[in-house]
Amino acid sequence: MIVIAHPDDEAISMAGTIFKHTEQGDSVVVMSMTNGVGSRYGQASFDVENRKQAAKLASKILGFEWGDCYNFNDNAMDSYPLIEIVKVIEKAKQEVGPTIVYTHSGADLNVDHRVVANAVLTAFRPQPNEICKELRLFEVASATDYGCEAITGRFSPNLYIDITNEWHKKVEALAAYCAEMRQYPHSRSVQSIKNLTRIRGNQVGLEFAEAFEVVRRIER
Repeated sequence: MIVIAHPDDEAISMAGTIFKHTEQGDSVVVMSMTNGVGSRYGQASFDVENRKQAAKLASKILGFEWGDCYNFNDNAMDSYPLIEIVKVIEKAKQEVGPTIVYTHSGADLNVDHRVVANAVLTAFRPQPNEICKELRLFEVASATDYGCEAITGRFSPNLYIDITNEWHKKVEALAAYCAEMRQYPHSRSVQSIKNLTRIRGNQVGLEFAEAFEVVRRIER
């Protein structure tokens, strides 16, 4: 299960890993807390529909399923009581029953990312009989890298997943969200994301990798 703030976060952060999961036969459910464009000026309805179509295409490319998606106000998730967000995640948790959960890092600059990270940590707190065995945080280009350690903390990866053979699928998923991509050298450009993925791979002797921070892993 992957809990994200905005549709496209899943592709930017871990498209290769998603495809690796689905190719192995794993069921991957992604839930988004906002529509990702509500805070923008101009053609809001057009932008919302465009993002929906992009999200559908990304799910088809990577083989995952969209779970419940919510319309919390984009870039304003800090305006809601945390418990309200936690409850919708707990509802999805009961429906999906995930053993591995991925979500944002609390070190991100984007406020929605930080709120979602906090809500997921709360919803999946390690109580007796918790079905989730592992909780992993991912990095999002133009969010995690824009954070300030003194203010938001630091993303500290300790898990690297080889996506050398899956890189082409990540490119396809990013292309689905072409409206959200920027020109190089913006960190949310395809080339910059490729550079980051190469760096993460090279850190552990691989060509391409996606990096994660494991919050906890429970073995019984």
